[in-house]
Amino acid sequence: MENMNESSALYNTAKFKEAIAEQVRSAISEDLGDQDYTAMLIDASTQVNAKIIARENALICGIPWVNECFKQISPSTKIDWLTKEGDNVTENQIICHIHGNARGILTAERTALNFLQTLSASATLTQQYVNETVGTSARIMDTRKTIPGLRLAQKYAVFIGGGLNQRIGLYDGILIKENHIAAAGSIETALKAAEVLGQDKNLPIQIEVETLAQLETAIQAGAKLILLDNFDITTLKKAVEINNKRAVLEASGGIDLKNIHEIARTGVDRISIGALTKHIKAIDLSMRFE
Repeated sequence: MENMNESSALYNTAKFKEAIAEQVRSAISEDLGDQDYTAMLIDASTQVNAKIIARENALICGIPWVNECFKQISPSTKIDWLTKEGDNVTENQIICHIHGNARGILTAERTALNFLQTLSASATLTQQYVNETVGTSARIMDTRKTIPGLRLAQKYAVFIGGGLNQRIGLYDGILIKENHIAAAGSIETALKAAEVLGQDKNLPIQIEVETLAQLETAIQAGAKLILLDNFDITTLKKAVEINNKRAVLEASGGIDLKNIHEIARTGVDRISIGALTKHIKAIDLSMRFE
């Protein structure tokens, strides 16, 4: 999965909607157990108004998960969203108003906020990286370094933040890394085996290289997608020169917001960043009864 159109198509499928429902079911089960005994302190007929407030600037992502949380716990709850998925919000901005049964809202609160805070974090961080590549041809991409059980959710957040999705899992693409090369015996042997399998399964094939010599070997062996692992700026520029547009080059490793712009200016086509999904700080959001 390497472009916005492919990602957009995935995130509009029934399969994706069911994945949201399943993630929410699992999260509710983890939190609720057999009963929310604290919520039972409130009269069962009590109706309340609440709101979710942003406590810091952020790019909002995760609205479908919030909706699903209330749908599964308290289907009569009404949510009036004042922001859309992918909107930027500022500190103290009200994101939505909620009306419904007090017990249901209290029970759904933490799970709903967990999803909204976590996915907004990945989307916000992605947007920051994307903004640093403006004026270059490089595109920001995610990796498989995701929170277990939240793979699709976090990749969706990267998409909302303006990034591109790599393969979703091990089943929809081939990435030949250093251990695969070592086990296969050589770059050439690994690529030949991948080409046979890739043609049969129609899978994209990418190979990781750690030196300029390996890059040249991979290009000569016919590689079309090459990941440059932990290359410094000078070596990235040399790699782009050696490649001469024969393959799509992707930089990865040791990338942060301090050096992303300089890396993007080297001429690489893609930049993959594990931090988008694994080095995130939950966005500060809160729910308050009115």
